[in-house]
Amino acid sequence: MSRTIIDIHVLHSVPPSNLNRDDTGTPKTAVYGGVRRSRVSSQAWKRATRTGFKELLDPAELGVRTKKVAQLIGDTIRELEPSVTPEASWELAKAVVEAGTGSKLVVSERKPKKDKESPEDAEPLPPESKYLMFLSAQQRRGLAELAVEGRADIAGFLKAKENKDRAREIADTRHSVDIALFGRMVADGADINVDAAAQVAHALSVHAVENESDYYTAVDDENTEEETGAGMIGTVEFNSATLYRYAALDVDRLADNLGQGMDENADAATPVRRAVEAFVRSFVTSLPTGKINTFAHHTPPDAIVVKLRETRPVSFAGAFEEPTMVESGSHVRQACERLAEQIADVEEAFGEQAVATWVVRAGRNTAKLADVGTPVTLDGLVEGVGAAITERWSVTR
Repeated sequence: MSRTIIDIHVLHSVPPSNLNRDDTGTPKTAVYGGVRRSRVSSQAWKRATRTGFKELLDPAELGVRTKKVAQLIGDTIRELEPSVTPEASWELAKAVVEAGTGSKLVVSERKPKKDKESPEDAEPLPPESKYLMFLSAQQRRGLAELAVEGRADIAGFLKAKENKDRAREIADTRHSVDIALFGRMVADGADINVDAAAQVAHALSVHAVENESDYYTAVDDENTEEETGAGMIGTVEFNSATLYRYAALDVDRLADNLGQGMDENADAATPVRRAVEAFVRSFVTSLPTGKINTFAHHTPPDAIVVKLRETRPVSFAGAFEEPTMVESGSHVRQACERLAEQIADVEEAFGEQAVATWVVRAGRNTAKLADVGTPVTLDGLVEGVGAAITERWSVTR
């Protein structure tokens, strides 16, 4: 059976930076091909991609991942029914969330704000979920509407099987773009889990790295000439790397996760196309912001190769199992040569030819990728992938 898979390959040079650090503040690394590489976790790049959606999609198409779900739904309840008090709205929200997700909401562990005039009268806090809960804007509003409907006796209202089933259905339909792409795990309600349509690899440098340490000092502006020395001393670790980044998108699963989307009257391909275009643009242009004020690592990718496949995802990380060597010249140039060779060799040996290939590149060091696919700009890439998805949906759906 023919599938629709989008493979995204990115070569991205980053100057001295600390994009993604461990619990000691050290840039993350991994051993690959027998040498230590710079590494940026998939979670860090997923977060950067999700953040980029805010500039590309309507807030109503996105979800929120938070423990403060009762507070958010309570706010909507009070918008729908202003007579409900904050405390009552939180209890209504708690009831419908527990019914819809199977997760228990508990007393917040945060410290309540104290009234300055009456310190003993601390402001109450809404209950919170025990772990981060991912709900779309449509799901939160649907649960709020259900709570308002049954507000007179919410416990009795939700004891009725049809109403509890409605809560479950609301929590498991009309998923946001980010939930459809990255999935959702509900520990207490596995039946409403969402399998991710997108897979993001840990970004690895194409060469060996050694983390370095920057020793810095800060001078007290009010020091006199007699007061020598630094007011603060510290160190920050960093490295620089040319990264190979890879992501795969199962468009069929994405379509199943999204359903009809926000507009029930829209063409079936529209929500899928919008989600694919947003993911492609945001993934390739995003950059984790760890220590960004310290290093200002605002670099765009050097080269992007996107492939549309009908069989399975294919990563070309094997092109860099042998690390590139700086003595031989530019890491970017070597990486582009290796990637071009790996694409040709793998696709010929394993019969993994793509339906379509697009290439975005900049600079002379990326010349070897010029003939890998159709040369386009970033806008042309997004439009081309979107058009290809729409065309396939008009034929297969």
